[in-house]
Amino acid sequence: MQTEQPISGSPLSARQYKSQAALQKQIRSLCSTADDHRTQGRYAQAEPLYLRAMALAESVWGQDHPEVAAVCNNLAVLYKYTGRFDEAERLYRRALPLMEQSLGTEHTTIATLYHNLGGLEHARGRFAEGEPLARRSVEIRERALGPDHPDVAADIAALAAILDGQGKYDESEPLYRRALAIFEHEYGLEHYEIAINLNNLAALKQAQGHLDEAERLYRRALGMKETLLGSKHPDVAITLNNLAVLSKAQGRYVEAEAMYRRALAVFEQALGPESPKVITCRKNLASLMRKMAREKEQQPSKPIRDL
Repeated sequence: MQTEQPISGSPLSARQYKSQAALQKQIRSLCSTADDHRTQGRYAQAEPLYLRAMALAESVWGQDHPEVAAVCNNLAVLYKYTGRFDEAERLYRRALPLMEQSLGTEHTTIATLYHNLGGLEHARGRFAEGEPLARRSVEIRERALGPDHPDVAADIAALAAILDGQGKYDESEPLYRRALAIFEHEYGLEHYEIAINLNNLAALKQAQGHLDEAERLYRRALGMKETLLGSKHPDVAITLNNLAVLSKAQGRYVEAEAMYRRALAVFEQALGPESPKVITCRKNLASLMRKMAREKEQQPSKPIRDL
């Protein structure tokens, strides 16, 4: 799925107190540091900073202010990444009406919230529920920024992933490729958004049975992620898990096992043992080990020759 997007709060008016401005600066600094931790996969370090920012924002502006909504969104992004989906949804749903009341329904910040809500439904596997949210994000942002803006490409890629999840490959593949073209034009050939989309396009090609092309795309995504994020980032583990699934399908069990074990170690370190990604990867590895055991048992016995 495409990356979720943070939100910055609205500026204070000139009539507000200097102490509030200082607190606003502190809140945004906390969120910025938390965002950096989240981006690098240091989720445990990010959460207390977001919670502190939330408490400060509520103490200054109360429960129903855009600054509070911005922190809600950013904390929800973290909770989505760590598998705390219900908490994430509550925060997104709290932020959306506050931002709509403050900014109107056609602002790009509203597109960001719909993007993130669609991404949450994708993570839950509720693709049909996520589709109208993702389409709304594309519609708002495309009207505001035009069809070739990289933020629009991010929304397009998110919609593609949701359509992909429903098996709508004929619609999702052109969207992936359109997003990639925009990203490569904007950022060059190596960028985080490109790596995410290469991984997702690879998964689509794998589902279509184009295993060689899928492997090429996965390996390009993996190399890019390792360069940009380091080998211990959970996004690297996502592509390792997917490559392992592909290697298993190709009968390369030893290679698949090594990649599953590496992915599982990264997921457990970053997300904890109860994360949905950890559980999925652990089940994938267990399935592979059972298959390897069955095939070993089915091998014919070999006689010993007396020479």
